[in-house]
Amino acid sequence: MKISTYIKLAAAITVIVLLLAGFFWLRDLTKDDHFSFGSDTEIDVTPTQIMSIKAIGEWEFLAVNAEELVDTVRKGFFSDDELARIYYGTLRLGIDMSQLEAGWIEAKDDSVMLLLPKVGLLDAAFIDEARTKSFFESGKWKPEDKETLYQKAYRQMKAHCLTKENLQAAEANGEEQMRNMMRSMGYKNIKITWKN
Repeated sequence: MKISTYIKLAAAITVIVLLLAGFFWLRDLTKDDHFSFGSDTEIDVTPTQIMSIKAIGEWEFLAVNAEELVDTVRKGFFSDDELARIYYGTLRLGIDMSQLEAGWIEAKDDSVMLLLPKVGLLDAAFIDEARTKSFFESGKWKPEDKETLYQKAYRQMKAHCLTKENLQAAEANGEEQMRNMMRSMGYKNIKITWKN
């Protein structure tokens, strides 16, 4: 995760903890004979809570490390030139909380329904170019040739990592994390739907 994502997540968790602490403090005050709020068992999702959840930004549910060996051959008159490189990358799967639509959360009593955006690739620049290694190189190669090889590695990583199984695993992890957050806010019945 990026450092800014950690900061946003920490801010959101801090807001939730403060809200829960305030709730328990007010609940303790109602035990005093001179101070009473009455009984209200309904849990309300406040605009502040919704904003703090949306402020998380990109929420990563699964990181897939990838390694691709890509090569190309250029036929020559006397000999063939060959270029082979190894590319490394990390594909991060999750949701962008800024894509939450109006009405994405509906709460009533101790039940809450969530409509979450489709899980997808969070960062398109997933190849770590600093770790790219030349495996074998013979002949002279232009930067355009290396860029073509990079694009081939990029496509192969996406094909090998953005599989149905990985997307389902990311969705399952996301559902578990969202359920835990909603439980910490006091909800018992949680229904989560993912957009297609």
